[in-house]
Amino acid sequence: MEPNKAHIILDRFNETIEKWIGALDNYTLEMLCQQPLTGSWSLGQVYIHIIEDTTWFVEQVRICLLTDANSEKEMHEHAKAMFRINEFPDMQLTGPSTGVSMRQPETREELQEGLTSIKDKVNQLYFASDPSVSTGKTQHPGFQFFNALEWLQFAEMHMRHHLRQKKRIDDKLFFDQGGKS
Repeated sequence: MEPNKAHIILDRFNETIEKWIGALDNYTLEMLCQQPLTGSWSLGQVYIHIIEDTTWFVEQVRICLLTDANSEKEMHEHAKAMFRINEFPDMQLTGPSTGVSMRQPETREELQEGLTSIKDKVNQLYFASDPSVSTGKTQHPGFQFFNALEWLQFAEMHMRHHLRQKKRIDDKLFFDQGGKS
């Protein structure tokens, strides 16, 4: 992969994570913990999910940068389709985290610090090595094998996918807050 494409992936990652960080100013902790529907995640739980998953994705980036293991292995055809269009399908998905009882955040700062830490780690990894020439791959539980840049792109697509969920929660949250019926 050419270095310019790698930098575009990093820029997109930084822009998307900044959207999540910046949006925190719009909520109180109570709003973040409010579940829009019984049995659904609150926005705070979505943030926790993003922090936990992205932390794992970034660890995969780090591992890929340190090894050439699995370099011959491929990603699943469904993953190839997502990567071609650079986004998850516009639908609610199920996966390992689906149905998991996700904890609520304790503070807004916890969420801000978690996302900021991830952003800092990604940028440190990116600038400490040349991910465009990294050949190592690690296995995703459902989509097979990704290299370092594919993990970074996947992390950004995952966060962007959850922006749709955030909008659905915001619509309910701010509709209810406005006292409209």
